[in-house]
Amino acid sequence: MREANTPIINIVMVVFPDFLLLDATGPLQVFTMADQEATKAGLGPRYRLCTVSVEGGLVSSSSGLAVQTDPLPRPASLKGATLFVAGGEGTEGAMQNKRLIRWLQLAAAHVARCCSICTGAFVLAEAGLLDGRRAVTHWQDAPLFKQRFPQVALLDDAIYVHDGHLHTSAGVTAGMDLSLSLVEADHDRALSLRVAKRMVLPLRRAGGQRQFSAELLAQGSQGSELVDELISWLQARLKQEINVSDMAHALALSERTLHRQLKTQTGQSPARLLARLRLERACQLLEAGKLPLKRVVQQAGFGSEYNLRRVFHQQLGVSPGDYMSRFGAGRTHC
Repeated sequence: MREANTPIINIVMVVFPDFLLLDATGPLQVFTMADQEATKAGLGPRYRLCTVSVEGGLVSSSSGLAVQTDPLPRPASLKGATLFVAGGEGTEGAMQNKRLIRWLQLAAAHVARCCSICTGAFVLAEAGLLDGRRAVTHWQDAPLFKQRFPQVALLDDAIYVHDGHLHTSAGVTAGMDLSLSLVEADHDRALSLRVAKRMVLPLRRAGGQRQFSAELLAQGSQGSELVDELISWLQARLKQEINVSDMAHALALSERTLHRQLKTQTGQSPARLLARLRLERACQLLEAGKLPLKRVVQQAGFGSEYNLRRVFHQQLGVSPGDYMSRFGAGRTHC
């Protein structure tokens, strides 16, 4: 039985034609299994799930599979609900649907939590709900998002971001990471961990909140010797002061050539690649939990604790201390 005076939470998933199937089904499965685990523990179900669309009825995903939906409910009926917006190939069409955008603007004023998965962040941003807030979307769509919504503080490396009652998550499976964090908030960490184990998911994504590493970036650069060589050279010297001139000299290239080739092959500038490597080194050291913060600053080449804290807040949305408490070696992982 559900504990007395514990309210049911309505989980409302918004989909549209050509949505990404896992964006919707992944989070919904997390809440379904949370209810199953809660029932086993004698607590009873906590969630009521509903999938909705503008017109209701069958809505086809980009994979061709269709889901049955209800029409958009009255915004005032969503008091206390958790609202999700899926992403996918149909995001552009959803952004142009004035009825959906207006409904989201009204609904956001009533729900307890307003969330997006992957490119669903574009839909929330189109509705003006993310203005002045920190958010995240799939890393491949981040440049376009920044161009279209400069008023949103988009984080490049977060898996999910909480900013007030607005919650955004990165690509596809990150919606399940976000959902696990919401289950933990609604219940406790132990129940969220049991759900993660059943779904063969990490309760906290391995490697922290980083979506992709510089090593993966190198793997995606079609075997470029330049990228491999530069990353290897930088990783051995992160404690040192390094500028673009140093990088170009090490690779026997002009600064202009290095910038052009790296931008073409990875989409990043030399300075941005160095910043990413330093952030990753700091994350690795904090996850190991063996060094004081001053040593982390030194080993990762940030120069000062202020610089380290600023980068963590800008890129991950948390302080170094919070990051270590969440992802450090002393935490329990699946």
